[in-house]
Order: sequence, then C-alpha cells, then structure tokens
Amino acid sequence: MSAVAYQLRGGRQPDVAALTNVLAHLGIRGPGEEPLSEPLVFLASGGIGAGYILFEFAHDGSKPLVLGFRAQWQYPQQWLKSTVDRLGLALDVHTTGGARTAAKRLTAELERQRPVLVLPDRYLLGYWGLPPATEAMGGHFVVAYGETEGGATEGKVLVDDRNLAPLSVPRKEFDAARDRVGSYKNLLAGVRPGELGDLADAVRGGLADCAKRLSAGSSSFSLPAWRKWAGLMVDERAGKGWPTVFADRQGLVGALLSIWEGIEPAGMTGGHLRDLFADGLTEAAVLLDEPRLDAEAERWRAIGERWHELATTAMAHEIPEFGWMRALTQEIADGVRTGDDGRAKVTQAAAELWRLRKHYDGETPFTQSQASALFTDIGALLRDIYLSETQAVAALSEITAR
Repeated sequence: MSAVAYQLRGGRQPDVAALTNVLAHLGIRGPGEEPLSEPLVFLASGGIGAGYILFEFAHDGSKPLVLGFRAQWQYPQQWLKSTVDRLGLALDVHTTGGARTAAKRLTAELERQRPVLVLPDRYLLGYWGLPPATEAMGGHFVVAYGETEGGATEGKVLVDDRNLAPLSVPRKEFDAARDRVGSYKNLLAGVRPGELGDLADAVRGGLADCAKRLSAGSSSFSLPAWRKWAGLMVDERAGKGWPTVFADRQGLVGALLSIWEGIEPAGMTGGHLRDLFADGLTEAAVLLDEPRLDAEAERWRAIGERWHELATTAMAHEIPEFGWMRALTQEIADGVRTGDDGRAKVTQAAAELWRLRKHYDGETPFTQSQASALFTDIGALLRDIYLSETQAVAALSEITAR
C-alpha cells in the first residue's frame, strides 16, 4: 500500500503527538486554517498530570520507577476518548482478545489508507532497543499509517512515533506488540473525518478538567503524589521509603536514571511536559482572549526549570558514568527520530546503556552517606515543586471558574 499522503511531523509527547498528527492528516484545522498545534491539543486533552509509582519485583530484583506527567496517564484509552470528544469529533475504537481478528482489522484500515492509533508494547516494537525484562511493561500511542508489500510474513508496518523519517516494524512483530499488554490488548482507534467543534470551548474545558483533577486529594494520581514522593525519599520507616528500598543501594542507579529519563525530553514519554503546557497557555491566552494565561505560562516554565534541576540532581554531572548514560539515552532518542536509518545507532547505544545500568545497579558508586544526602536533596526539590504546582493550579482554577 502507498502511504505517500501521510506526512511525518515529529512531536514532543507521544500520545498527544500521535493524535495531533492524525488530525493534521485528516485536514482538521484550527485557528487561521492551520493544523491544530500540539500544545493546544495537549490543553484540550486535560494538559498535565502527576503520578509516582515505585515497583519492586521479586523475580529479578528490579525496581522500576514510573512517573506520570500527562493527564490520565494511567488510563490511555479514556484519555484518548475524552480528548476526541472534547474536540467535537468521533472516534472508532476496536479491541479484541484475538490476534488474528486484530490483524485483519489493522490490514483493513491500512488498505483504506486510514491512519490509526494503536498501543503496542514498547519492547516488542524493537526500535527502542529495550531489554527482555521490560516486556509487557507498557507503551504509548503510535500511529500505524501504511504497510509495505509482503503481508504477515515479509511486510512491514510504517509507524509514526514522532520520527521524522520512515520507521518500520515487521508485521509479525507489530501484531505481537499490539497483542501483548492485557489492559489494552489489540486496541485500535481511528478518528472519523469531520468538522472540529468549538476549539475555544475544548481548550477551556481541558484546562478546567486539569485544574479540577490536580486539585484532588489522590496521592497516586494528583499533585499530592509529589508530596508523597518527597516524604518517601527520606522516610526510614516506610516500607516504600527510599532509605529502605535502596538500603544496600542495589538498583539505585537505574532508579535515578529513570527519574532523569522521565523528566527530560530525551526519555521515551516526552519529559515533565510543563514546558509543553506553558506553550499551550501562551496560545490559549490569544484563543480565549485571556491575558492572565500568559503570566501562568511563565509560572509553569519556571516550574519546568525546577523539574530540570531535579533531573540533574538525580544524575549528577560530576559523575562521569552518569554523563555517559545521559548521552546514550539522547542517542537512542535521536536514532528513533531518524527512523530506519537510525536503527543501528539505537541498537548500539541501547546495548551499552543497559550494560551500564546493570553494572552500576550491582556496583553502586554511592556510599550510604552519599545516598542519604542525595535523597534529602531530591526530597527538598520535590517539596518545592509540590508547593509551586499547588499554587499554580489554584491560580488556574480561578481563571477557569465560570
């Protein structure tokens, strides 16, 4: 099938970029008859989120850290539907437990030259260079927009994951990746062509939803998650406190790198997103004729700088090995952006990155006193961020109150 009509546009946050790029392909326009911008789609989707979970797996001793920075980060299907609904568009969603049925549906959509959003397992996609231990640990929305000749045996699916050059995945591997994660097994979603609803109302509604959600009391999925995390950084009695979880410092380097990857845009999920939110507020100030949003944009940019400070504290520049890991992470992101041409670069950088992670998870460069001081510093930054974001959300609530 030909996919010439689909334009690779890149993007910042994977889920938002995937939807934004599909809308652009469908010819759905925003202000001035220009394609909808990713920042405005982000605002209409509910904007930023907050979430923190530290896992401990007994089978291999790993301690994966998950940070949520997008609205409804824990519910991707609900996020997509509510966003499309708010934009006044319609979404066709298909899920099935059967891999063959799912494959046939995808083939039918691609033969119609209809780009669709899917949620594959990142490890099985292959192009991120992840190790087997990350299988079934989730993924983000990507766009499947075409397929090369060869069918299920030799064909490849053309994927938009913010890459700016063609990126393909063998059809058999792509089908397996879609089938792997049980909570959204074989999810496929297509936006119907149509007229955009009232964009100002969509953005206003997304901002109101953001303020309401982040004002909630949940310590897992709202701003109190940052306060909880700050406390756990120094709590020596809590079972999930970092002094307890990392008492022997085993796995600590991997957790610190996960902090950096989650916060910085070099990671797979777009970073802390406070800068993307600020860009959206700047655009919304004009769209909604609400100049107060300009000031709030600057406030969120300053908060974004605090997140950057936290990331660089976690992966200190004075430790050469950490600089090496940061550079390798950036190489992987750059390689994915260049599509199939960057595959060898990604494979090499990822192999070295995960070798270093494994080595330093077992032989930590920290003494106990150094780790304790680091935990204190991170906890202090998190408390500051929590207070700053709480104040910013309160201001946003006043602006969006009707």
